[in-house]
Amino acid sequence: MRHRMAAATLSLIGLLLSSYLTLHRLGVVGPIACGGSGSCDRVQLGPYGALFSIPVAAYGAAGYLALLVVALVGLQEPWAGRRAPTLWLAVISGVGVAFTIYLTYLELFVIHAVCTWCLASAGIIAGIFVASMIGVRGERRQGD
Repeated sequence: MRHRMAAATLSLIGLLLSSYLTLHRLGVVGPIACGGSGSCDRVQLGPYGALFSIPVAAYGAAGYLALLVVALVGLQEPWAGRRAPTLWLAVISGVGVAFTIYLTYLELFVIHAVCTWCLASAGIIAGIFVASMIGVRGERRQGD
């Protein structure tokens, strides 16, 4: 159960972070706080900051929202004793980690700018993935 609580907490933080970045990309909030380097603006407002005209951060927000819902549902009866929520957390966060690796590659080798908020989001999604994998492993042991 602790892995689902950890995933829910990290998902909420990730949702808030990616919502902030989405609002920045849409021009709803002012300048992004990024340590004065301008790297975040180059990443967020550049051509790779949107996919199919939707801010990349909005995809992150949707993913974090899905993770939050799965984690919270997994904490409730009758789902608390089932393995499915943990497996869904692993799958969704695994897709998020793969997408994050691609985006980090773009930052490092194509854009040549690193957004600290993006790195924070990468850490969050990695943390959710690790928590879910710990849960998968622990639930497998209980089933044996």
